[in-house]
Amino acid sequence: MSPILRAIATSSAAAALAGSAIGAVASGAASGRPADALAVRDGPGWLTWWRADHAPARWSDAAPLAGRVAWHPGAGGMEWGELQLRGASEAWRTRVVVVRLNPRRLELSLVPAFTRGGRWTVAEASRDAALALDAGQFRGSLPWGWVVTGGHEMLAPQYAPLAGAVVLDDSGALRVVAPDRVAAERASGTAREAFQSYPMLLRDGVVPEALLQPGRGVDLVHRDARLALGTLADGRVVIALTRFDLLGPSLGRVPFGLTSPEMAAVMGALGCRQALLLDGGISGQLLVREAGGQPRTWPGARGVPLGLIGRARQ
Repeated sequence: MSPILRAIATSSAAAALAGSAIGAVASGAASGRPADALAVRDGPGWLTWWRADHAPARWSDAAPLAGRVAWHPGAGGMEWGELQLRGASEAWRTRVVVVRLNPRRLELSLVPAFTRGGRWTVAEASRDAALALDAGQFRGSLPWGWVVTGGHEMLAPQYAPLAGAVVLDDSGALRVVAPDRVAAERASGTAREAFQSYPMLLRDGVVPEALLQPGRGVDLVHRDARLALGTLADGRVVIALTRFDLLGPSLGRVPFGLTSPEMAAVMGALGCRQALLLDGGISGQLLVREAGGQPRTWPGARGVPLGLIGRARQ
């Protein structure tokens, strides 16, 4: 059976199993869980930190969730850790894997598998890769929008209201570029590596209106496994991948999870000033190498045309 068919079969089985568990608490009456809220594990209990009916339109850099991550040292000066969240419906049990890194210590570059007609997974990352993940959004066999690697433009930008870009320059700095700045960024010719994705989750700490009000082009209620990339005020990069956590790691890749507004809240509560959603679902995947050299992998169920890897700078 192919990986995608296995994922579909696994998703169906998980839905059946999770349905009974979720149904038992869907009303929230027995557990006291609000239907549209996010809580973080707090010892033996849960602490609600976000509610849809009081969702902040702007996040400060206070990073209330970052202090609840049990950070572990990774290769190249990275830190990584996990959070347990509780939300509505199939997000009732969600694990968030969080990576925090300094791009001046970890050299980031793209893996353009699409140029050879192929697909890539984090399992193909070389032994010197401290970090690997899928990059951008995809349309068939191609990445969506702008792709630059090694200073050479492979695909031209696409322009859409919430389609931002991740840009690395020769200094090693990484920027999440807002949609209305992508054309100027391209014209400057300074990108060493770049790719587009959508939607923007945060711009200068502000949640886009399209994630706060329905009917503006974003499905605000669809739940899925999520992957996002953001930047802190000090220039460090945050990567967050969600995993279905009700039935343990074996079903972690099942595409159940958060909404786009909830993922914006996660990135804001981790301290991000800018943040962009990447392709999640069954494509979402991540590899983190521990400081001792051992890889920790959260695989996806299919290969992708574009990957992003990080290697420790010499």
